[in-house]
Amino acid sequence: MASAFQGIPADAATRLVSAFYDRFPYPGDPLQDGPPPGYNWRWCYRNVVNACTGVLPALKSENLKILDAGCGTGVSTDYLCHLNPGSDILAIDISNQALEVARERLRRSKGASRVKRLRQEQLSLLDLKEDNYFHYINSVGVLHHLRNPEAGLKVLANSLVEGGLIHLFLYADGGRWEIHRIQQALKLMGVGSDDEGLRLGRQLFQELPLKNRLRTHHEQRWSIDTTADPNFADMYLHPQETSYNLSTLFNLVESSGLEFVCFSNPSVWDPSRLLSGELLKMVRNLPVKKQWALVEALDPDISHFEVFLSKGDTSHYSWDDKRSLIDATGIVNPCTWGLPSYSIMGPDLNYMMIEEDELTLIQNLQNSNSGVRFQELTLKEISSLLEAVNVLQSKGILMLSPTHINN
Repeated sequence: MASAFQGIPADAATRLVSAFYDRFPYPGDPLQDGPPPGYNWRWCYRNVVNACTGVLPALKSENLKILDAGCGTGVSTDYLCHLNPGSDILAIDISNQALEVARERLRRSKGASRVKRLRQEQLSLLDLKEDNYFHYINSVGVLHHLRNPEAGLKVLANSLVEGGLIHLFLYADGGRWEIHRIQQALKLMGVGSDDEGLRLGRQLFQELPLKNRLRTHHEQRWSIDTTADPNFADMYLHPQETSYNLSTLFNLVESSGLEFVCFSNPSVWDPSRLLSGELLKMVRNLPVKKQWALVEALDPDISHFEVFLSKGDTSHYSWDDKRSLIDATGIVNPCTWGLPSYSIMGPDLNYMMIEEDELTLIQNLQNSNSGVRFQELTLKEISSLLEAVNVLQSKGILMLSPTHINN
């Protein structure tokens, strides 16, 4: 295959980063036969639209076009194929070696057989030509490795159809303080981004005093994540990296012309996980961005941002009207595990208990044709049905569609 980077590189760091990932194809997840283990709902388009708008998408899966921008060794592409059957997926990366692993991963998992079309191409996202084409873009851990992330996000924005969505993952300054210190120390020692650098980087953690803050932080938080050499190298030896705080994150989004919709990990940004009583009441009276800023200030472990962005305004449907609930249709979230059972695992890998009426509703939906209205299902009484729908929707187990969208 001819090099995708003949002539002038798409970004000043392209050749450098491409060579790094050719040496350390990332992520270092092992290959396996069959579907990937477990599912992250953020790779499922129906879930994403539901999180951003409160309703299921009207778009049929066979018309859905998805971009995996910076697919690496294909872990994300594999999930996208299995969670969005019938769709058209383009997966791109600047590393040929990472793509070789990705192609083998998708061959063994049979992910390509789940979709209408899968393309896996060596390409910088800055060289994308599919203007106004994709409905959903997955961009996890990519833009912060460009010398000019703003240019990258503008290209992704241009690649979206009107109303399209992006899942964006970027490094956060606060929770990477210790990582940045190690990166700085290795650079001061002249340690490179190669196999010898990998050896010396691991040796550094072995030789630091047992109670050294940087060593204990690594051992307690990152040692398992960096067991694979490519993962260790990606964290501590990467030649090009930018990280953000809330202010610079929102400036980046604004510069692209995209709209911030919500965090894809909203529980992290809820002050109630850090405060209670009088202080929490005070914080709840603040504008929401100040609440987020307070969470950022109080939690030094936030190491990344996960956000949904839209091209154009995205409104959120209100389910406050009981009539709209009873007239709605719904599906059971495909990223829910353990059904049928009273003890299940929710979409965020959180264990939860469900009641008898709730389980009955779930089983009725699973046994019915798609598009059946809740009012056509059988429960003891209408109040029980409404309560079950409300609870299951709040837990992320049910995803709903108003009647007027289905008709």
